[in-house]
Amino acid sequence: MPSQFAQSHCINSDLENALNQTIESIKQQFSNALASTENSTDSQIDLVFAFAAGYEPGEFDQAMRSLKTLTKAKTVLGCTCETAIGGEFELENEKALTVWAAKIPDAAIVPMQLSYVREGGESAIVGWPDETIGEWPDDSLILMMADPFSLPTDVLLERMNEDRPGVRIAGGIASGAHAPGQARLLLDDQTFAEGLVAVRISGVPIRTVVSQGCRPIGEPMVITKAERNIIEALGGKPAMEVVHDLFKTLPTRDQRMVQNGLHIGRVINEYQDKFEFGDFLIRNVIGVDQETQSITIGDYVRPGQTVQFHIRDDESASAELQQMLGTAAKEKNYSASLVFTCNGRGMNLFPDPHHDSSVVSNRGLAPSKQPSTSDSDETTGKVVLAGFFAAGEIGCVGNKNFLHGYTASVVLFE
Repeated sequence: MPSQFAQSHCINSDLENALNQTIESIKQQFSNALASTENSTDSQIDLVFAFAAGYEPGEFDQAMRSLKTLTKAKTVLGCTCETAIGGEFELENEKALTVWAAKIPDAAIVPMQLSYVREGGESAIVGWPDETIGEWPDDSLILMMADPFSLPTDVLLERMNEDRPGVRIAGGIASGAHAPGQARLLLDDQTFAEGLVAVRISGVPIRTVVSQGCRPIGEPMVITKAERNIIEALGGKPAMEVVHDLFKTLPTRDQRMVQNGLHIGRVINEYQDKFEFGDFLIRNVIGVDQETQSITIGDYVRPGQTVQFHIRDDESASAELQQMLGTAAKEKNYSASLVFTCNGRGMNLFPDPHHDSSVVSNRGLAPSKQPSTSDSDETTGKVVLAGFFAAGEIGCVGNKNFLHGYTASVVLFE
């Protein structure tokens, strides 16, 4: 039986009302799909994701615990967020709920709720279910949402990169919370104010795309002197001297972008002959030292690594996302997606609303000016899409998992 997907979103100041409306729409979509398919039998929903924007933690606790019962789904995950995404809509500055549901009978799904504990000078991430002991399927993918205050996501990703090489992780950090205890996570009929919720999925083809929204300037260079996150020399020259020389060669528009914020991309695979979108891990230049002529970046580096300076603007971010999704669409057809995009994107970056959601929904085509008002994408041929604006995006670059910023981490279900 082929996989089936549905999504519904609702703008409503009352979360319980929004929940009832979205679930009714989800059920109707699956019912319509069943009626249009010959010799088909109804089946249970395997996986539900729900993203609630603008509601108080108590509202989330009270309403969202009933989602599993109302949908009769095997596994339910969700979180609070600053902005929910539903279909082609990025519902900025709205109290809104979006629900995404999937019937994927061939998938093996393992839910989990993990926590970070420290005791006696030691720390650990605990809560791993028994199904995660031993070997994992080769096509394993983890989808996760994490609390921004209680769990060091980068520590988890580093551990997974070492212990489970090749396992992809995608997701986002719950947004909209300004203090510990304000964010909420959902797993089945329980809500949590800390840790993370996740599922491990295997047995079905799923693709991940990470669009970091930058374009390179200048040429790739080798770090010749560095300590921790400080780059002292590039190609034998003081790092700031290299920056000044590069700045002089740039057109005026690019110079303004450098002044607004300079980024540096670290090559993930050093054995490539040339580097393109997706080959760099982008990090911010967070400081300069005029006395030592060094630059400080938001990542640890070492001599011998190849880097290239990057700048970020809306045109570069749009072009990269369109190119990466267009390539994915040519290689395999996908009909559903989960999108974890930075809360610094949206209208904070792009001149028109609904940018990322529209590009994903249209499989890499330029965003439409007027997104469809249809709650369901079943009849339009568009991607069944949901997601949220995250306070940090999780995605795989060069077979390793990282925590990103200003990034769109996209999960594509074929």
